[in-house]
Amino acid sequence: MSKKSASVWTSIPFWRRSAAWVTGVATVLLIWLTFDTMSQIRMGTDEELAKGITRRIPAPTVINYHIDYKYDKKRGHEVPVIGEKENFFGKQWSGEEAAALLHKGKLTSQAKNCMDCHTLLGNGAYYAPDLTKAWLDPKWNDGTMEGITGKETKEEAMAAFLMHPEMYPTHARMMPNLKITRDEAVALVAFLKHMSAIDTNGFPRNFSQSEKRLKGGTYAF
Repeated sequence: MSKKSASVWTSIPFWRRSAAWVTGVATVLLIWLTFDTMSQIRMGTDEELAKGITRRIPAPTVINYHIDYKYDKKRGHEVPVIGEKENFFGKQWSGEEAAALLHKGKLTSQAKNCMDCHTLLGNGAYYAPDLTKAWLDPKWNDGTMEGITGKETKEEAMAAFLMHPEMYPTHARMMPNLKITRDEAVALVAFLKHMSAIDTNGFPRNFSQSEKRLKGGTYAF
């Protein structure tokens, strides 16, 4: 009686070897992705900013620079562009000062429960607009809000709005007065400016200044 050869698809040794190979390849890939991700999310340094080296997460001192948001044809979406130096609240901040300011701004956003209404990097509530690129909102960039608040600079206008939002109606859903102090407002604006410089792979999409957005009267806050 002739022996009937078993199909490879029913061979237990074949599936054991396949499982071992798949596990091995997946492990190597996971290790590589882990190291690549760590390098991608590492915060940049002051030296890199000074040399024009752009990282996905720039150093805290990026608040000392002009930040724009432009379409990149190669990547197919908008990316932050770090420009020339500019004063932030009338001065240039050292690395230690900027880091401390951003830390205070982050803690303030948590203490005031900003994410109860807003989203940051897409996380949070959807009652109010996402704040990821609030610093770059067209209504701040075109000078409209500076005119409303009577302030000369964008950061001063944003701070004035945060301290007394009821005085500057910008949206059908009014932001409540959260009793934000001057120091907290300055820190929050710094936190938002730094966040606007983070390369988020084009999120949120189509956020740069456009005629449609300006006519629609969209505000970040």
